[in-house]
Amino acid sequence: MTQPGPEDPRSADPRAGAAPAGGAEEPRGVDSRGAVDLSALAGGQQGQQGQQSRPSRPTGAAQQPAASGGGQGADSWVIAVQAQQLQQVVQLSSQAPVVVLIHGADDASEQMRTRLEDAVDAQQGRVLMAEIDASSPEIAQAQGADQVPVATAFLGGRPVGEFDASVPAEQLDQLVPQLVQAATQNGMTEPLPPQSTRAAGGAEAEPELPPEHQKAHDALEAGDLDGAVAAYEEALRQKPGDEDATVGLARVKLMKRTQDADVEQVRRAAADAPDDVDAQTAVADVDVLGGHVEDAFARLVRFIQQHPGEDRETARAHLVELYSIVGDSDPRVNKSRQQLARALF
Repeated sequence: MTQPGPEDPRSADPRAGAAPAGGAEEPRGVDSRGAVDLSALAGGQQGQQGQQSRPSRPTGAAQQPAASGGGQGADSWVIAVQAQQLQQVVQLSSQAPVVVLIHGADDASEQMRTRLEDAVDAQQGRVLMAEIDASSPEIAQAQGADQVPVATAFLGGRPVGEFDASVPAEQLDQLVPQLVQAATQNGMTEPLPPQSTRAAGGAEAEPELPPEHQKAHDALEAGDLDGAVAAYEEALRQKPGDEDATVGLARVKLMKRTQDADVEQVRRAAADAPDDVDAQTAVADVDVLGGHVEDAFARLVRFIQQHPGEDRETARAHLVELYSIVGDSDPRVNKSRQQLARALF
């Protein structure tokens, strides 16, 4: 697996070309001939703004709690996503390496899929795998889409290698650890929480959801963020104290706010307008989505400390919502809450 040179992951552009980073030669067995150009999908097909990208279960800092399955399944770091969700998946590669597998229903796809799932889950959160069904319209229309299965590895927001079913099984087992090693060399050492549950047979075991939560989940599967918002809001009307619906609603709203965001433009706007609460909350959103949680929290706490009045309350409410997205049990949330208390009082 090719390895990118050390860099601040926030400077990595997910719209970069598919050439391996650092100009290093690809190892034998990594074959991109006929592969789908995932970097084009990652950059979106609508000019400079990337398409909205949302995993079927929000991941990384914006994830749903992994299902315990009542002890009947094993934690997994494999998720199924839609093609239009790829931008968000690529952003997660600033936290940990991401392997994106485009697969069909053929035997070769199933064998490669199972092998990679086992290799990824063996790393216990040091790498994430996102699976895309090749029958989706976005993939079916892409050049070379018939060349499945094919997988592309992303690190720091950049593609670092592609491989297909021609890679020998034993070599495929080595590729994931090599990717983790490259991530470690770039300072990515924190494992991600589980993203799903694998049943004993190796398939994902989905938890049974309340009706409105299931509607929200189905809407997310279809890329309908407005529908997901409406479903979570209805769940809260039916049960005002529904914590899962509250958190789910906050997470979907984060997706809506960032779905068309140009990260570089958002950062420039925040740098040019340090006293603009909207600019500061916008960059905090993309930081949380990209895994830079502490940076997002520190930015808003600092703004709150320096700006009394209505802007302070706007920033405080936004920060509290980001706390709920990350999770109250996260130590970064506890630390920031203490800093917020000092900033307020």
